[in-house]
Amino acid sequence: MSEAVVSSGAVINFVDDKAGFDKFVQTCFDMVDENGDGMLSPEEVRSGFRKLLPFGSASQPMKPMDEGLLKLIFERFDKDQNGKLDKTEFKSLMTEIMNAVARGIDGFPMIVTLEKDSLLMKAVELESVTNSPSRNDTGDQDNQKLKKKKWYSFSGKD
Repeated sequence: MSEAVVSSGAVINFVDDKAGFDKFVQTCFDMVDENGDGMLSPEEVRSGFRKLLPFGSASQPMKPMDEGLLKLIFERFDKDQNGKLDKTEFKSLMTEIMNAVARGIDGFPMIVTLEKDSLLMKAVELESVTNSPSRNDTGDQDNQKLKKKKWYSFSGKD
């Protein structure tokens, strides 16, 4: 686990990075697809969300997903109504979740403790990479880009 500063911009940029987000959604899908059939059953979604979105704390552990929420997810995202989510439907769900997180953060970055492979950690890592100082062939920092960048702490220390 690592502490990180998460901003709505980092989350939005993560979702907007089509190649990176698609790759990560595929990784998540494969992790949740326990039987490897290329489809996610309601039970796989229920158990998989504990891996993907480990929200909770020692004092308030994450509760299992209730039936009502699971039903709403499938009503909204199971477009072909076959009782399972395919990769495209799962991506729509993950996009909606990440956009909801960005709206919840709004303009106020927050410090959170994140699992190393969580969705939010991937957003923070992408933001860190895109906002790292560039270097020219001599190794000098590009001062113009430095002035425009936001910096994030991954260790909880500045």
